[in-house]
Amino acid sequence: MKRRLLVLLTLCMLVTATVVPGITQAQDGELSGDLEIFSWWAGDDGGPAIEALIALYSERHPGVEVINATVTGGSGVNARAVLQTRMLGGDPPDSFQVHAGQELIGTWVIADRMEDLTFLYEQEGWFDAFPAGLIELLTYEGGIYSVPLNIHRSNVLWYNPAQLETWGVAVPATWDDFLAACPTLQDQGVTPLVVGEAWTVNHLWESVALSVLGVDAWNGIWTGETDPAGPEMIDVWAKFGEILACTNINEDAGSLTWQQAVDRVVDGGAAFNVMGDWAAGYMATTLELVPGEGFGWAPAPGTDGVFMMLSDSFGLPNGVANRDNTIAWLALLGSVEGQDTFNSLKGSIPARVDADTANAELYNAYLQSAAADWSADTIVGSLAHGLVANQRFMNDFNVVMEVFLTSSSADAAAQAMAAVCAQSGACG
Repeated sequence: MKRRLLVLLTLCMLVTATVVPGITQAQDGELSGDLEIFSWWAGDDGGPAIEALIALYSERHPGVEVINATVTGGSGVNARAVLQTRMLGGDPPDSFQVHAGQELIGTWVIADRMEDLTFLYEQEGWFDAFPAGLIELLTYEGGIYSVPLNIHRSNVLWYNPAQLETWGVAVPATWDDFLAACPTLQDQGVTPLVVGEAWTVNHLWESVALSVLGVDAWNGIWTGETDPAGPEMIDVWAKFGEILACTNINEDAGSLTWQQAVDRVVDGGAAFNVMGDWAAGYMATTLELVPGEGFGWAPAPGTDGVFMMLSDSFGLPNGVANRDNTIAWLALLGSVEGQDTFNSLKGSIPARVDADTANAELYNAYLQSAAADWSADTIVGSLAHGLVANQRFMNDFNVVMEVFLTSSSADAAAQAMAAVCAQSGACG
């Protein structure tokens, strides 16, 4: 806790001496009223990071009352349902969290529910601040529709270094390495790979698929070049089944949040967990573990040199009541100060190319390694977190997974996935 307070104090000292680009002191004094922010970040699931960002906004705009509306549930599984009701019912929040890519474009932009933010990118100089490829993910028919707050990595394998040494197990470079170590761990009463509620199983699947298919064939699913019912995809499901046999999927997986699954690794009940690097934020910020000592990490087996990414972003719904306040919020999110404030606590790296990721007081050893990999690795998009496929595919993929878990048939799962591809139009 002392470390977390020190980080927050350091951040406050850094930001109070600066002025956020694009927000003038005159505006600070003029803004008043409310600002409703809608997200799934609360408690130990991003809560400290969003609270620090709101505190920074409130310091710069003391006349605005920020309403931090959250709907808890990992990866936004619950929040998206509530958001859909509000958006379709004509009651949008002033700004809401949404994953960059098809979760944004294929759901709300094509439905003409969002305001084009190109003017803000021009005003703030963001065309030089954000990677062109990331801006492209936020663009539809020439308009840019949200502001990226971070970059997360999906394909990360987490472990406890001291426990692995005790068990005599090495960090697996491939899934075959993992499967070879599985009996050794099970004989010692250890769950080789822990999974949690349904979305975490989908999260594991995408890393397995990437490892089996490789970059080109993974990308080919979404361009139509990889047959979702073909031999390559059948191999994915077959390998996934082998891996699931070394998990707790038939025991208590459905009752575990992602944090509880991570806790199993920390406490020594499980050897490994594949989760996005918000797990690093949880372990470093909430559990106060030292990266590299209290927890270790590696690319998910078979994915070394590939960075499977997602990005949390915020946009501006059409017709919101507090438009000026929302624009000030978005300007803060896109600033160096805003991104450093948030990401140093969240377990993600800034979306901006000029953020201070080399600053060890803000960015720990894990985050610095992620920033280095982001710069050097091949980048692909996450399925489980909304980048590569539209919301209909995402919803129906849960049915595909259920087909596989019920039948244990790789062929049946591949055929079901092909049907979902055709129905959703998400696969090229």
